[in-house]
Amino acid sequence: MSLQDRLRDDLKVSLKQRDKGRVSIVRVLLAECHNEEIARQRALDDGGAIEVLGREARRRKESIDAFRAGKRPDLVAEEEAALSVITEYLPAQMTSDELVAVAREVVVEVGATGPRDMGRVMSQLMPKVKGKASGKDVNDIVVELLAGL
Repeated sequence: MSLQDRLRDDLKVSLKQRDKGRVSIVRVLLAECHNEEIARQRALDDGGAIEVLGREARRRKESIDAFRAGKRPDLVAEEEAALSVITEYLPAQMTSDELVAVAREVVVEVGATGPRDMGRVMSQLMPKVKGKASGKDVNDIVVELLAGL
């Protein structure tokens, strides 16, 4: 079952259970997937759908930070609820230790000797961790590893 099919099925279940919050979030996710299909002019595979959901999760995290800064706990709670629903559909995130291990493997594969090899390492590493780790986390770990060489 594809991710979009799973979203559609969960939307039906949520409608029957009258879970307004979940219905709203799942509808937004389906709409974003549909918009991405229109933009790409082809159907999304699961990788594309995960990319869209990751983008939505990132937006929610940024909103949470902004609402906290603006002292709006009501909106923070709302966005956190939405984020929790979105993360149910995303693949499990890699732990820091797992990410460091994969990054070390790529550094050895590429033969990186210092920070100037950052581009080569990142270009090999990002496809391996796509959807499982944020680009910022990956970047921080690679910078730290290459600085130690």
